[in-house]
Amino acid sequence: MFDVVTEWAFHIHLIMAISWIGGSVFMFILGVSLRDKKAQQEVYPHVGPIFGWFEVVALISLLSSGAVLGMKYSLFPLLFNDNGTPISHALNMKLTLVIILTIATVVHFIIAYQTNGKQRTRTEQILSRGSSMLILLLNLFVMHYAIVLRNIL
Repeated sequence: MFDVVTEWAFHIHLIMAISWIGGSVFMFILGVSLRDKKAQQEVYPHVGPIFGWFEVVALISLLSSGAVLGMKYSLFPLLFNDNGTPISHALNMKLTLVIILTIATVVHFIIAYQTNGKQRTRTEQILSRGSSMLILLLNLFVMHYAIVLRNIL
């Protein structure tokens, strides 16, 4: 039974990771290409909340399925007792990046949700755009360490 659950967890993890990273790239390209303030005000209030709630579901799915996969492959002892091996290093790097990514996502989501359709303060603007850029960059590094882990396993 556990093998069926872990098989599903792997597929869910992969699909959610593809969706998460694809959505992140899409939102970045949308943000870069919509230079006109009026166009941004027309698009973001509609697209942002849809992506934001998807983002929450995807993040919860990724964290949950990642925990299941960590148990399946007995990765938690390696994670918490770094033995200097490539897998320990990759696990620690990925977990650190995922923690930062989760915090950046929460910050971005809260600001975006509270200011949707409203004028943002300069601080909110900087935090929102900064966390968005950080999320995009961290996604690429998390994906790198996911590939490293998959190659080792």
